[in-house]
Amino acid sequence: MNEAGAWTEERVELLKKLWSDGLSASQIAGELGSVTRNAVIGKVHRLGLSGRAKNPAAASTPRASTPRKAPTRSPSHPMAGAHAGMTRGNNALAPQYAAEADAEAEQETVLSEDVVVPFSERVTIMDLREYMCRWPMGDPTTPEFRFCGGRSQTGMPYCTYHSRIAYQPAADRRRDRSKMAGRG
Repeated sequence: MNEAGAWTEERVELLKKLWSDGLSASQIAGELGSVTRNAVIGKVHRLGLSGRAKNPAAASTPRASTPRKAPTRSPSHPMAGAHAGMTRGNNALAPQYAAEADAEAEQETVLSEDVVVPFSERVTIMDLREYMCRWPMGDPTTPEFRFCGGRSQTGMPYCTYHSRIAYQPAADRRRDRSKMAGRG
């Protein structure tokens, strides 16, 4: 630090006073002159000065601890009453295993229908077009390597089946991983 910004005893005492008065590091740097905000923060830490209240006047007057009554609200939307039967709060994301099992079984049935792509529909990279599924099939180092070639979803690189594989929600991936761990 240069001579003009040296921490003399007077400057340190002024720093302590301004800090205890609740001034910010930037304000203290402005008062002291020739020191930066970071220099003030560093000196405060080296001196071991404790944190202080943002507003010393507010900190000195204790607040009465009266329990607050929860405000009652009327529905802000006219249809709010129609949603009264919906799950809310901590239960909104609670697992519903029976419904999930049925949906999962149904999804597996749908997935199994889409699995087989005839070899004649698979395409090489040279035959791949914008509307075709780009899901790689086989070993890329062999001449038999192809892409799915099925009709891709609009704006997506894959067909419906391969999109479901590629874009699984994180919760589904975790659930599938835990199932696999339970089997092994």
